[in-house]
Amino acid sequence: MKAAVMALIAAASAPTTHRLEVTPSTVAYGYYWADAKPVLRIDSGDIIDVDTLLTNTPTGLEKAGVPEAKIQQSLKDVVEQVTGDRKGPGGHILTGPVYVEGAEPGDVLEVKILSISLPIDYGYNGCKGFLPQNCEQDAPYEVLTLDRQRMTSEFLPGIVIPLHPFFGSMGVAPSPETGRLSSNPPGRHAGNLDNRELVAGSTLYIPVFARGALFEIGDGHAAQGDGEVDQTAIETSLRGRLQLTVRKDMKLTWPRAETATDYISMATDPDLAEAARGAIQEMVDFLVAEKKLSRHQAYQLVSVAGNVAVTQLVDKPNVGVHVRMPKSVLKAK
Repeated sequence: MKAAVMALIAAASAPTTHRLEVTPSTVAYGYYWADAKPVLRIDSGDIIDVDTLLTNTPTGLEKAGVPEAKIQQSLKDVVEQVTGDRKGPGGHILTGPVYVEGAEPGDVLEVKILSISLPIDYGYNGCKGFLPQNCEQDAPYEVLTLDRQRMTSEFLPGIVIPLHPFFGSMGVAPSPETGRLSSNPPGRHAGNLDNRELVAGSTLYIPVFARGALFEIGDGHAAQGDGEVDQTAIETSLRGRLQLTVRKDMKLTWPRAETATDYISMATDPDLAEAARGAIQEMVDFLVAEKKLSRHQAYQLVSVAGNVAVTQLVDKPNVGVHVRMPKSVLKAK
C-alpha cells in the first residue's frame, strides 16, 4: 500500500510533457514580441518536446542540390503560408511562443536542455559573414550529409566535423515597449545567441521581460565554431526536449548558462569591446554573488582560469562574447 501511495504522489508531481510540432500556426517567423499570441501554455517545470526548422526556404535548398523529396513538408507549409505581416523583420523560423504560467517581468526562465536529436540527415553552410571577400561569388549553399550514427559530417575528403547539435536561438519576448524585435540580433532576451556550448545537458537562464516569458526556439545547428564567421553553422532542423521553469529566486541582467563543466556568462553589443566588458563583468558579478569572492579576487580568477570567447561576429547589429569558468577550479566553493 505504501509503495502504491508513493507511486501516486510521484506521478502527480511529475512534469507534463507537451508535444509541439511545427505548423504555420505554431511559428513566429523572424521575431520576438511581447504581443505575440502564445501557441502553447504550460505550467512552470513542464517539458516541451519541440520541433524546429532550419533557416532557409524550399527554393534555396533545391537550388543547393537538396532533392525535393527530402525537404520537410512542414518547411514547405510554413514558407508558403506565413507571409506578409506575419513574417519578419528577421529571417529565423522560430517555434513558439510558449507561455509559462507564473512568469512575470523580473523573474528568470530556466531552460534545461534535456535532449537534442537530428530529424533530417543533411545541413547546409553558406558563405558571407565577417570576411565575405573570401567567398566565391554566387556560390550555392554547401549541403553536408549528417551521419547520425557516427555523429559526424565530412566537410571535404579527409576533413570530418564532429556533430554537437544545439539551438542557435532560444529566447523570450523583450519588454513590451520594444515592439516586434528582429530575430537576427541577440540581446538581453537571449534570442540568436549562437552559443555552441548550449548542447544537451546544459541549462540557459534568461531574464523575463513580459508576462508568461513567451519562449521561442529555432535556428538549429549540427555543428559550429566560436564566432560563426561566415554567418552560418551547419544549419539544420532539430527536435529537442526542454524543461521550462520559472525562477523567482534569481535576478539577472544578461542571460547566463551552465554546462557539466563550466559556468558561462554572456553579453552582446554592437561594439566587440563593450560586449567583452559586459561578459567579463557578468562573470565577476557571478563569482562575487555565488562563490563569495571579492571583486578583486573574482577579476583575477577570470584572468588566470576563465576563457573569454567571441560567440559570434555576424548577427548584426550585435556581436556576442561569452566567458567560461571551469567548475573544476571552484570545487571548494
